[in-house]
Amino acid sequence: MVKLCVFDLDGTVLDTVGSIAYYGNYALQKNGIEPIDPPEYKYLAGTGIANLIRKMLEFRHCYSESLYERVYHDYDTAYNADVSYKSRIFDGLKEALDAIKAQGVRLAIASNKPDFAAKTVVNKLYGEGYFAYVTGQVPGGVLKPDPTVVLNVVEQMGVRREECLYIGDTSTDMQTGKNAGIFTVGVLWGFRGKDELVENGADWIVAKPCELFELVTDRNRREMQ
Repeated sequence: MVKLCVFDLDGTVLDTVGSIAYYGNYALQKNGIEPIDPPEYKYLAGTGIANLIRKMLEFRHCYSESLYERVYHDYDTAYNADVSYKSRIFDGLKEALDAIKAQGVRLAIASNKPDFAAKTVVNKLYGEGYFAYVTGQVPGGVLKPDPTVVLNVVEQMGVRREECLYIGDTSTDMQTGKNAGIFTVGVLWGFRGKDELVENGADWIVAKPCELFELVTDRNRREMQ
């Protein structure tokens, strides 16, 4: 019986690539660096802000410690001022999540996005309390694919791992779910493609939000038979 769905954030419950690209390019240009085409950010994001800034500078072949510090500061300051700018809910996803919740399944988020930003953007676009639990990266905390943050969510929700699904859109997410020992679902509406998800251990792939609802419904129906 599925009692809890734990989601990644960027590229899974929210389309944030436009936001990340906007602030990333703002920080680059402020420091005299050529901007990066927005679609490239799908491959730069996903492993925390520190890694994002490093990858941006490496992409432009201009990494240095001093430049990293400046770009990080400019990105972080601008982004935190309006974390929901250019972010949106994927088409059809809210309806699918509403239907999943109607079955009594709780929803949670475990993200590599800074905790403040994760909570703020989710509450702004979904409404406060829509997800039962939202957590992001905290100072000194580990990043996914370390399973610690996901396992903590499972513990906080008072369920067993076999009663959960972990849902994400990148190799990092697939590795996280497998490391946590949780049935892991890859989504194709996010930042990466099917091959990456399968190669990194996805137990199931869904192309559309309605297919996620169907997966949860089917698993719970079979448990009740």
